[in-house]
Amino acid sequence: MGRGREISLAPHPPPATGRGREISLAPHPPPAMGRGPANHPARSIQSIAAELGNLRLFLLLLETPSGFAIFSFPGVLLYLPDAIESIWAYFSEDYKARKILLLKEFRTFDDKSSAINLCTGVNKKLTKMILKWRRPGQKLAVGKPEYKTIIETSLKIPCLCDEAVMEVTWGVKNLMRRLVPKEKSGLTKEDCLPMSEGLKKVLSRYGFDDVKPEMINERIIVTACALFDCDSTEKKHSACLCCFGGLIKGVSGIDCEDWGLLKLATALKVIFCPEEVGDYHEMLSKDELSKLVDDAHKYTCNIGKVLGVMVYKEMVSAHEVRTKEKILLGHLVMEAKEAYENGKGK
Repeated sequence: MGRGREISLAPHPPPATGRGREISLAPHPPPAMGRGPANHPARSIQSIAAELGNLRLFLLLLETPSGFAIFSFPGVLLYLPDAIESIWAYFSEDYKARKILLLKEFRTFDDKSSAINLCTGVNKKLTKMILKWRRPGQKLAVGKPEYKTIIETSLKIPCLCDEAVMEVTWGVKNLMRRLVPKEKSGLTKEDCLPMSEGLKKVLSRYGFDDVKPEMINERIIVTACALFDCDSTEKKHSACLCCFGGLIKGVSGIDCEDWGLLKLATALKVIFCPEEVGDYHEMLSKDELSKLVDDAHKYTCNIGKVLGVMVYKEMVSAHEVRTKEKILLGHLVMEAKEAYENGKGK
């Protein structure tokens, strides 16, 4: 199972059509976006990309310990329907971040407070740095609300500073040493606060509600991302597998209402490959397995069994990885808590 998510602006193919009881696992169009936490209007990813046009790449102005850095990244990332929950996962490891983020320039400043402040605005050095990379109409994401006010007032450049931008900022800071190698000064604990909201939600979903930002380390982030990927795999296949459950009831008369997604995926594999002998008894009863094998020929589909088997394999992999990584995350959190408590006592 691959880690992370890919941002694709390509149109989704239409579902396969055929006769009889058809199994359709073709990708569904993205759902309409509601006004999410980042307070963006309801639009599809394609319409957002079309609206952004050639300016779909946004700039990020990030304050570092000794200066400022400018990055470019796909602006659509901020408008995904689950942006607050998913952005952090792009920054769990540096190779993922480099797929979406490009460092344009980094400069040190002897006095950062004079580079940008409410009284004097933006000084010449930082202004030149920003204007060097910004194209007319291009949006600039900033990590502090006061920077948004100052830049919009002084330079008349439209800026973004919302929850989604803060997730990107957290991610870059998390990988500062790798993404800004010329930055030799280290981040303080305060620089890494607050914790990513998306990471916090994953930890909470797996029962770790009391993890403090100071406890977060690289291994916890990578392990939490593995669990996030498992959740994303289930979410990706959930709709089609639930529809498949209704199809099973109609064709084979088996009530699947209480079945989990893994059991539905197992039934899908049996129907696509009835001739294969597999160890399905942990998921399916003897009667269920026998009925599905006998009725396999009644299910008609045009997509072939490759996609159906792929769904099954991805679901099995997600289940196995989740089981292993959840245990590991528990150990890592326990170690981090002990280290944190011992540090407080010194």
